[in-house]
Amino acid sequence: MQIVEISRKNIIHNLRQFRKRVGKRVEIMAVVKSNAYGHGIREVAKIVSQNGADWLGVNSLEEGLLLRKINLRQPILILGYIPLNEIKEAIRHNLSFVVYNLEAIKRANRVAARLKKRAKVHLKIETGTYRQGINIADLEEFVRLCLVEKNIIIEGIYTHYANIEDTLDHRFALSQLRKFKKATKLVNRLGVQPFCHTACSAAIILYPETFFDIVRLGIGLYGLWPSREVKILANRSKKAKIELKPALSWKTKIAQIKPVAKGATVGYGRTFRANRGMKIAIIPVGYWDGYDRKLSNCGRVLVKGQFAPIVGRVCMNMLMIDVSEIPNIGIEEKVVLIGKQGKNEITVEELAEKMGTINYEVVTRINPSIPRKVV
Repeated sequence: MQIVEISRKNIIHNLRQFRKRVGKRVEIMAVVKSNAYGHGIREVAKIVSQNGADWLGVNSLEEGLLLRKINLRQPILILGYIPLNEIKEAIRHNLSFVVYNLEAIKRANRVAARLKKRAKVHLKIETGTYRQGINIADLEEFVRLCLVEKNIIIEGIYTHYANIEDTLDHRFALSQLRKFKKATKLVNRLGVQPFCHTACSAAIILYPETFFDIVRLGIGLYGLWPSREVKILANRSKKAKIELKPALSWKTKIAQIKPVAKGATVGYGRTFRANRGMKIAIIPVGYWDGYDRKLSNCGRVLVKGQFAPIVGRVCMNMLMIDVSEIPNIGIEEKVVLIGKQGKNEITVEELAEKMGTINYEVVTRINPSIPRKVV
């Protein structure tokens, strides 16, 4: 048995922190893509929709349709790739979507004409990240095509920063900002006044000049810092200080407890050898659930408020922990994989550091089939 608990109170707290940061005139897009960064797209989208989020950002048509099916009426922007054959459903359900190919604009115009609707598109501007995006040299062609195709509304233009999160030197990010401003002037000269947006969580915290009309609030919404560097810079500045409260806890129970003799080995590959007689507990969680195999022999969990180290390799559906020093425990004792128990805490950042990755990956890889419960 496993459960991922989401703190409604902390989600609302984080959203209000960023609302205070950007003010009332700037709209907030709560980015709930990829199952709300592992937190549960239905659960989080409902919370933020009721507490001041102006937009919702998703990755795919599937996610957008899911939110429409649970009767969320905020503007929704599909930030990821949308195949040409899915454009019809996006328009039908009033979903905005990103375009960076001329073929998408032409298809959207034809489909919108048949539906007697207008397609709402956001032009993604390439400023230096080199993912999806329109080169500024090609931007005028895209805008003019949208203007010719009468069933297209250029609702927004935007860009994304390449390294505003993982460095203390933001000269490159600020050069991207200058390129984006150049792009907005070009679009405005052509008679279009769309929503402009560039700011992710890190930019919201550090640079008010990135706000424009909308900010895209992702990792910060969930109470997680975009990076150690952003946290350092925020703490150095009185203006950038912000309090984030993690919203996710991941819990399970002990399935079995057994003795291990001195010299015996535990788990696949026999990578752990007991140097004393010990007591281990088997936990019904593994890498299928999103608990990374890199945490073998180095991760830890909480039992009765005490840290219990992982011994042996993390398996597909279970892992083993050393509970030799924790008295009076039995089967179905509560175990915390992420979160607080008593005075101690397992943070997402701790797991990310041991895995050699970022906090984003830790939470987004928690298996979506595990129930999410708002508490």
